[in-house]
Amino acid sequence: MTSRERVRRTINHERPDRVPLDLGSTPVTGIQASSYRDLKKALGIGSGSIRVPDPFQMLADVEEEVRQALSVDTLGISLPSTVFGYRNEDWKPFPLFDGTEVLVSGHLAYDVLPAGDIVQYPQGDRGASPSGKMPKGGYYFDFITRQKPIVEGELDGRKWAEETFSPLTDRDLRFLEETSRACHENTEYALIGLYGAAAFGSITSIQAPHVKDPSGIRDIEEFWISYMIRPDYIKEIFSRQLEIQMENLRMFAEAVGNRIEVIQLSGTDFGSQDGPLISPEMYREFFKPLHKTVNRWVHENTGWKTFYHTCGSVRALIEDFIEAEIDILNPVQISARDMDPEVLKTEYGDRIVFWGGGVDTQRTLPFGTPDEVREEVERNMRIFGRGGGFVFSAVHNIQANVPVENLLAMFNAVNKGDGR
Repeated sequence: MTSRERVRRTINHERPDRVPLDLGSTPVTGIQASSYRDLKKALGIGSGSIRVPDPFQMLADVEEEVRQALSVDTLGISLPSTVFGYRNEDWKPFPLFDGTEVLVSGHLAYDVLPAGDIVQYPQGDRGASPSGKMPKGGYYFDFITRQKPIVEGELDGRKWAEETFSPLTDRDLRFLEETSRACHENTEYALIGLYGAAAFGSITSIQAPHVKDPSGIRDIEEFWISYMIRPDYIKEIFSRQLEIQMENLRMFAEAVGNRIEVIQLSGTDFGSQDGPLISPEMYREFFKPLHKTVNRWVHENTGWKTFYHTCGSVRALIEDFIEAEIDILNPVQISARDMDPEVLKTEYGDRIVFWGGGVDTQRTLPFGTPDEVREEVERNMRIFGRGGGFVFSAVHNIQANVPVENLLAMFNAVNKGDGR
């Protein structure tokens, strides 16, 4: 069974020959550059270089030799652009604080502040205020909130959306068509399209690190408050965003066709460690109709499955996710309240695919022993893998400072296990 066949069977809730493995096909199933360096060394792979196409989370581009060594089944198809608004090209060296040598886009413009923090700029333009900061000794960038004084009468939701989102260009579409065709014809990977058409209210769009001079509500806390005190403003933003993104989605589909199996549509988080960030009623008012519109279009016009990422405890929202025609839930944060694997699989496993939940990245993977990692991976594969409907990845991205012995224990357990 090829990787493409394996994933296709899995996302259709059929039993594959083994549980598929994802590493690095999306910006929420990846591995931080320093841990990737250690993994390559442990695998005996000394060739290549560590490219970082995600200069926010500092995720490594997983190379073909690593994918083959680990039996990875997936490959992401995305534009060569970054959340900071510049293209990934003309790669240049960039040393991380821990000494890891990586390559980043030649358009990344950064400065080291007197305290040792590193800041970078939207669209690589030092004439704008910095929109990202890596604290001294850190491993990735945080977005910088650039909130102007709020004048209630001047808030314009359409303007907010139009400066945050833009139409795909002919250059973008050519890249998507050529890349998806080459990967489909020359590999056997299951291809995952990366496109956040349904990422309403995500922190990336709110803080807009790619926009040089963002207007409107750009502070995360204030944006969440606005659901209660400025609901019409939020709905105006989302309405215009939907218009722009539905047209982009149509063009995206024309470019990649059914060469992809899955499309990642949203990275908006709806859960905290202890429960949902919003009530089911608020989800139904602000998000569910939009999600259903996007998902219904995908299902009526393509053969793709829709992939939604939301961290945290979201069990209270899963029935609504299913009704909104969401096919795949990630990262399945099993360490959060009410996210027990057995309960999730029993109640929802025949109606939604769990993509993630393979091992806890808050405690077990970074702080457990290799045996504890192995036991948790085997247990979760047995539970989630019953009858298909499960793609293995860690709970969100693999972070820095994970013992390489634990990484090897995880991948070895996945490849030795059955989990069906």
